[in-house]
Amino acid sequence: MATTVDSEDRALIGTLKHAASALGAAGIPFALAGKFAVHARGGPLSEHDVDFLIREADADQALRALTSEGFEPVHPPEDWLVKAYEDDRLVDLIFRPVNRPVTDETLARTDELSVYGVRIPVLAATELMVHTVSTFTETHCDYGRALPTARSLREQIDWARVAAETADSPYARAFLGLLADLDIIEGT
Repeated sequence: MATTVDSEDRALIGTLKHAASALGAAGIPFALAGKFAVHARGGPLSEHDVDFLIREADADQALRALTSEGFEPVHPPEDWLVKAYEDDRLVDLIFRPVNRPVTDETLARTDELSVYGVRIPVLAATELMVHTVSTFTETHCDYGRALPTARSLREQIDWARVAAETADSPYARAFLGLLADLDIIEGT
């Protein structure tokens, strides 16, 4: 993990730890996702919020747990997550990333890792990459942001599974082809 952390990152890290502790104390199954999960697995730190995966059935309980710890709950218009703020720091509680529901199986595909001194279930690298490449569309296709993740986590990722689970996306196929052309992965 990064050796240099500025005060804004420190505050967000504190929010991550506070939210994880509240969810754990409430007995809510969760997994750290997004860029903090990538960072926990050895990737670069570049984040503006904290992402946790939860089951949809746990969303209200998760918000209550965070609210009891001083977070401000938000029900956004999007139907795939709820949000909570600690001051101006955002925590996304995502229950349907990339149009796929979070299930017990999703939450089982984690490793408990030390994240800034706190043991937290962190989403598997393969699942993180599936989510990353599944977001590519004709209006959002920033390979430059995904390349550092792919490069830093490449040995942890089951690339055949990524290819199989994203085969219907031409953007995902093109990204995997780019990774193969750059010798980051073997052709899938």
